[in-house]
Amino acid sequence: MRRLQALFPAVVVALAAVFAGCGAGGTESGATVSVYAAAPLCKEARAGAGAAGDLEVRVVCLPPRGSGDAALAGAGADARRATQDSTSVAFLEATGPTAKFSRSIVEAADVAWVETSSGATAMQRIVKALEGDGSSPRKAVSDEVG
Repeated sequence: MRRLQALFPAVVVALAAVFAGCGAGGTESGATVSVYAAAPLCKEARAGAGAAGDLEVRVVCLPPRGSGDAALAGAGADARRATQDSTSVAFLEATGPTAKFSRSIVEAADVAWVETSSGATAMQRIVKALEGDGSSPRKAVSDEVG
């Protein structure tokens, strides 16, 4: 019990740090935000990365998922990876049977979830959203494309 009491303050501080980095506050000029892209969308999405206003946009390419149950497990793992990244502003999901599986995980973390067949088109919309109000990149993208 004492061990739990000793750990409690550390857990509270850690959780506060995580939630503080979740896109709710202002963003410094030159900060980097991340867009997670499913493997089929990666090449096009990467071409759209770069500057958006005062921000730098990077694309994190996710590995191919396979098929069947492995694809569902991969979709869940990819979604969790994106939600654990405090710089994440969007998750690009390829159209297909696993698309809906990642949606609830990503949206629960207030990250924009975009089902698309074109990584380039999705990135254009994301960059446009980021060039607007810079106070909360995650909210700007979610409001515009999510």
